Amino acid sequence: MSERKAMAMAQTALFTWGQTATPPRLVNIRENIVFEAHLKDGRHVALRLHRPGYQGRAGIEAELRWCEALSAQGLAVPRPIRGINGRLTGGAGNRVASCVQWLDGGPIGSGDQPLGPDAAQVHMQAEALGALIAQLHNASDAAPPKDFARHAWDGEGLLGDHPQWGRFWEHPALSPTQATLLQKARAQARDQLAAALDFGPIHADILRENVLATHHGLALIDFDDCGPGYRLYDLATALVQGWGDPLWAAQAEGLVAGYRSRRALADDQAGLLPLFVALRAFASAGWIVSRAAGDDPRQIAYIERACVLAQHMLDGTPPWQYKV
Repeated sequence: MSERKAMAMAQTALFTWGQTATPPRLVNIRENIVFEAHLKDGRHVALRLHRPGYQGRAGIEAELRWCEALSAQGLAVPRPIRGINGRLTGGAGNRVASCVQWLDGGPIGSGDQPLGPDAAQVHMQAEALGALIAQLHNASDAAPPKDFARHAWDGEGLLGDHPQWGRFWEHPALSPTQATLLQKARAQARDQLAAALDFGPIHADILRENVLATHHGLALIDFDDCGPGYRLYDLATALVQGWGDPLWAAQAEGLVAGYRSRRALADDQAGLLPLFVALRAFASAGWIVSRAAGDDPRQIAYIERACVLAQHMLDGTPPWQYKV
């Protein structure tokens, strides 16, 4: 979509919130289109034009109600801004629109950046993130969202015939050997999932770009993929970008330690983390197929990561070394 068309849609959508004093600023055009804006009453917000065909209005409003409840409990998440009609969403064209509180801060990193310069720094940063994820899960259990009409990150959503992000074992760039490996890993993963005990509302996309470092600590943004799921999947998503980093073990150890500082995590459950890191890698390999050109280097990189982690899972060897 062109920037001009996106701006026109944003200005139409903003009527739901009483418009703005100045034109909104385009932040990015990806699956969702995001603008920064200042409403006429002075509130600083992020306007999202949600991608069509992923979550319907009911699903988007379920996400917003959950974030509203989390914010009320003191969690550092974007607080939804209701429109002048009291509704959580508006719209423009074929897109549902929503406004959330703008959070000042910058992402803690991206997929190709290490978390810190040394093991101690990585451990400390990962520990803070693990504690935040535990707080998210605790708050969700304390006040479970009602009518949480969202896609589930369960066995079917991750490994079924039609996973949420695509049939990763059919990626067109897979070699026959790689395809056989992923099919074997998929079958074993389905059996191992039965051992995971903690299931409930999760963020489902705690990548480094969705974690902001603010003056008040870490904050979580972009709940677009949230839904019912295994809690270990949130920890695994926070870990998967560390693949190939020589300090990955320090990240894994810090994340688990931080989580345990706020929420119980038994040894047998922590021992399933390599399984869930593989599951996230599988999902990403399915996701990239329709999101990037065939010659995008991420296509091959995601396949390689999925296959390496699949082999670790089949061999029963963690891809890092840490104490559980």
